[in-house]
Amino acid sequence: MREPVFTGACSAIITPFDHSGSVDYSKFGQLIDEQIQRGLDAICVCGTTGECSTLTIREHISVVEYCVKRVNGRVKVIAGAGSNDTSAAVYLSQHAQDSGADALLHVTPYYNKASQTGLIKHYEYIADRTDLPVILYNVPSRTGVSISSETYRVLSQHPNINGVKEASGNFSLLAHTRAICGEDFYVWSGNDDQVVPMMSLGAKGVISVVANIAPEVMIQMTHLCLEGKFLEASELQLKYMDFIDALFLEVNPIPIKAAMNLMGYDIGSLRLPLCDMTNGPLETLRQSMYKVGLLKQ
Repeated sequence: MREPVFTGACSAIITPFDHSGSVDYSKFGQLIDEQIQRGLDAICVCGTTGECSTLTIREHISVVEYCVKRVNGRVKVIAGAGSNDTSAAVYLSQHAQDSGADALLHVTPYYNKASQTGLIKHYEYIADRTDLPVILYNVPSRTGVSISSETYRVLSQHPNINGVKEASGNFSLLAHTRAICGEDFYVWSGNDDQVVPMMSLGAKGVISVVANIAPEVMIQMTHLCLEGKFLEASELQLKYMDFIDALFLEVNPIPIKAAMNLMGYDIGSLRLPLCDMTNGPLETLRQSMYKVGLLKQ
C-alpha cells in the first residue's frame, strides 16, 4: 500500500526576486529555513505560488535544486514539474528526480484543454518515466479543464501516482473520487478556505498559500483534522476566512507577495504579466492582517 507523500501542512513557497528581477537565493534560503523551523510538514517549490510560469527552464531547475539542497532532508520537497507539453513535463520531472526531490506536482495541461483520455495518457506517460511519486494538480479555474472522478480512478491504479492536489472547489467530485478510488490514492486541499471540509471527506492536508506567513495556523488546522477534532479545526478555519479571502482578491501570488512585503520580508516584486496589487484590494488585505494579528497598528 502506498504511503502519502506527506500529511498535514505543506507550504506552496513563493520565489523571491531581488531588485534586478533575478531569483534572490539568499532570501529564498532564509524563507526555507524559517518555514521548516516553524514546523511545516513539507515544502512545494516551483508551483503556482512560486511563479513557475515566468521562470525560465534553467531557473526552474536551479530553484528546485537549491531548495532540495537547502532543505537537506529536513522535510519532504515536492517539485512542481507541470507543463502543457508532456515532453517538457518529463524533462522537468527527471531533473527534479536527479536533484533529490521527494515528489512531483503536475498541474493539468493548461490552454490545450485535453480530453479525459488525453489527461490519462499525459499522466501515465510522465509517471512511467520517473521513480518519484506524482501528485496530480486539478485547478480548472486556471487550466480550463477538470479531472473527472473516473479519470482519477484510472490514474489511481498507476503505482507512481500518489494522489491529487484538489483545487476545483467541487465537493461532489471529491466525494465521488474518494468513493471509487483506493484508500491509497490520497487527496490534499489546494484551497486554503476549504481545508476542514475537505479533510472531513478524507483529505490528508493542504498545499497552502497561507503557510508562507502563517504556517502555525495551517499546521494546527490540519493536525486537528488528522486527530478527528473537526470542530476545533473549523473554529480556526472560520477565524481566518477574511484573511484567506483577502489573499485571493487578486490572482495568486500577487496578494501573498504583497502581504509578505507588508510584514517586512522584502521578497521583491512579481514578473510580468503579474504586477503589484492595486490600492483598494491592498488596503482590504492590510485590514484583514490587522484583524488576525499578522500586522500591528
